[in-house]
Amino acid sequence: MKSRFAVCVIVLLLLASLPAGIAGAGGFSSGPDTSGASEPAIATAASDGSPSAMADDDDVLHQRTELRHLPDRPGEFEVETTFEPPEPMRGLEVDLHDDAAVVALEGFEETGDGTYRWDEATAEPSLRYEMPSDRTGDVRHDHEDRDGYTFVDTGEWGVVQVPSVGLSLRTPQSVTLGIEETVTVDGEGAAGDDIAFFGPVEEYERTVDGETIRLVVPEAADLMETPDDILESIAAGSERLDVGSSSDEVFVVAVPTDVDWGPRGVQYGDADAWVAADAELEAAANVWLHEYVHVRQGFASGETTTDVRWLVEAQAEYYPALLGYETGTISFGEFGNHLERGERSPYADGALNNPSTWADRDTDYVKGPLVYGEIDRQLRLATDGDRTLEDVFRQLNAQNGAVSEADFLTALEDAGGSEVRSVAERYTQTDATPEMWSRWEHGDAFDQSAAIVEYGLGSEPIEVAAQSWERWDSSEIDGVEAGSRNGDAGIDGGDVMAVPAGESVTVPVAMANVDDRVGTADATLEVNGDIVALEQRHLEPGERATTRLSWEPAEPGLYNLRVGDDRLTVFVRSSPSLTVTDLRVDPDGVDPGETVTATATVTADGDRPAAGTLPFQSANGVVTGDPVAIAPGETGTTTVELTFDDDGRYEVTAGEQSTTVTVGGGLSRAVSAVDSIPGFSGVAVIATLALVVTIGMLRRRQ
Repeated sequence: MKSRFAVCVIVLLLLASLPAGIAGAGGFSSGPDTSGASEPAIATAASDGSPSAMADDDDVLHQRTELRHLPDRPGEFEVETTFEPPEPMRGLEVDLHDDAAVVALEGFEETGDGTYRWDEATAEPSLRYEMPSDRTGDVRHDHEDRDGYTFVDTGEWGVVQVPSVGLSLRTPQSVTLGIEETVTVDGEGAAGDDIAFFGPVEEYERTVDGETIRLVVPEAADLMETPDDILESIAAGSERLDVGSSSDEVFVVAVPTDVDWGPRGVQYGDADAWVAADAELEAAANVWLHEYVHVRQGFASGETTTDVRWLVEAQAEYYPALLGYETGTISFGEFGNHLERGERSPYADGALNNPSTWADRDTDYVKGPLVYGEIDRQLRLATDGDRTLEDVFRQLNAQNGAVSEADFLTALEDAGGSEVRSVAERYTQTDATPEMWSRWEHGDAFDQSAAIVEYGLGSEPIEVAAQSWERWDSSEIDGVEAGSRNGDAGIDGGDVMAVPAGESVTVPVAMANVDDRVGTADATLEVNGDIVALEQRHLEPGERATTRLSWEPAEPGLYNLRVGDDRLTVFVRSSPSLTVTDLRVDPDGVDPGETVTATATVTADGDRPAAGTLPFQSANGVVTGDPVAIAPGETGTTTVELTFDDDGRYEVTAGEQSTTVTVGGGLSRAVSAVDSIPGFSGVAVIATLALVVTIGMLRRRQ
């Protein structure tokens, strides 16, 4: 009986030394109840599959879309979409287009509501389905249906929409995932992000200030102009339009003209378009530039209210004509003839802000550019050339949320004053119509130049989450290579940094008026061509100023950040990119309610920088550390402070590492003291002490 007592004491002491949440023999658990705390909360997020431009990363879901032509079945094509779920992802549901006819599933099961759920076991689940290729009617700008095709497959060739899929992801709450989609054609053809062509093609490219124009010329197409001239025209538009919302790649297909097309061109998605191959360049209605202007209308990619929707086609008609005149491609007479059509009935009879008053559905195409041009002329006159409608265009592109007539008029008044706003209200809210101006009147307004203002990164540090942030030279980071396709922002020298998704990035901006006249500065922060922050201020001749602009990246990916001519490559990462190599707590024994500091040593595996807010997990839940960024091959640390209210041994985990902290009176101090002795562990020594004490008690009883 006495010997059984001794064994019992030792076993109980050993059980007491186990960390909270770890069961001893027989399933007994010591310390506080930790049910529900062993796994972080699960977050569910919906996504439209925005590209992210990184590969082989634990914080990116890779989506590959492959399109197949079915020449024996004109009017249909096949799509195979394959996913590579990263390790942190716990669930995926896919919602296909209503027109999709599923052919095969691998690693997915159909749910009752028409979506497809990943089985969470298949490493590369895929869906194969068929889609109709032929489309008629408008696909972008909400006009009434028009006769003729907007997309079609003839059997010999086809131009089709790349189908989008809706995604719902399930991840731990501390994990944010990016999504990278690549689109390819199986066989002859070419694909952008949103438009694809089936059939033999030749491709031509031109890069302007970081924007690559990719021209696809099918073998079946008979071009009116040369590929070089088409690229030169679009490149001129890219250089001329200083309105933001540029793209890494613009994908344009010259489609054959032997089908019954509805429009002469279609811009679809973010930066894809097709144009009839026989479209001319030396024309006021330059369709190549018309569709390119649509690419630059970032404000139109979301919702716009009905009262301002006329701007979309007005700008796309006005700027190609204006650029044609300014470059000498067309005469002023051709420019004027193009705009003055808006003076005539039926186009002149409606109010642009109210489509229900339009006697012709093309009123925005015809009256719109005339009115837009008159507002531009009046704004230039009112500001002595300091402001133009491009500045208002840029302001609308920088706006978050739906753009309304009120937004347009407010931006216009801010730029040119109340009288210019009154001109706009008269010509957009009533059937009043301006007359086309003369060549001399044009010169009075358009020959004035704005002050030259230079912009760049300021000398102050960039801040992330209100902390100064490290930058690295791209040449010093192994494995970081340039790229320019499929949303890859690319790296062409300069600095590189890594930031955690969801944290605010604040950038210093320097501006200088290097002209001899007063001017308005438009300090902008652009990310992948989109204006994410803008500030205006007046500068005297020679005046310099600084400001700070902020951006909060929502999801992991590779981004190009730009201020003026300065560029910075930013890797946005989340916690799975951090590899934890060591985890310690200090002190490792405390009394209830006292604080311990948990420190994780982290590194960036692979050849890309890592960043994130690392989650530390214990019986009390999950606490995230401060933001941290690590260059490839380097290490760093991140810490959190933890407290525990009850006695016990608590397990703390971060990444794949874990450690324990002892809470409770003399036991915690004894463990801390013993743990500091080389070659001893607190658990072993406590067990030994217990054995010695027990033996002593037995001897006394003897």
